[in-house]
Amino acid sequence: MIADILFAGLGGFIGSALRCAAGFLPIKNPAGFPIKTFFVNVAGCFIFALAACLVAKRGSISPRALVFIRTGFCGGFTTFSAFAAESASLFKGGNYAMAAAYIAASVAAGLLAVFAVERAFGE
Repeated sequence: MIADILFAGLGGFIGSALRCAAGFLPIKNPAGFPIKTFFVNVAGCFIFALAACLVAKRGSISPRALVFIRTGFCGGFTTFSAFAAESASLFKGGNYAMAAAYIAASVAAGLLAVFAVERAFGE
C-alpha cells in the first residue's frame, strides 16, 4: 500500500511537471481555442486507455506500473483521462442515459464551479 502511494506520487510529480511544461510550448491558441489544454487532455486519454488495453489484452503491465501511469502520471497530467474512460465504460455497458447524464453533469458542474469562483473572487 505504501509503495503504491509512492508510485502514484512519483507518477503525479512527472505528470504535473510535464503539464506545466506544456504551458510553455510556443503554440498560439487559434481563435481562442485552448489547444495546449486540449492536446494534454487528449494525450492523457490516449495514455490512460493504452495502459488499460495493455493490461486487458496482454496483462503486460504490473499493478504498480499501472498505478504509476494511470493514477499518478495521468492524474497529474490531466483528470480528463479518467473522465473519458469512465464515460466510455458507461457507454460500453449500455448505460447510455447514465453516460449522457454523467458527461453533461460533469461539464456543467465544472463550468458552474469556475463561474462561481470567478463571480465570488473576481478574475
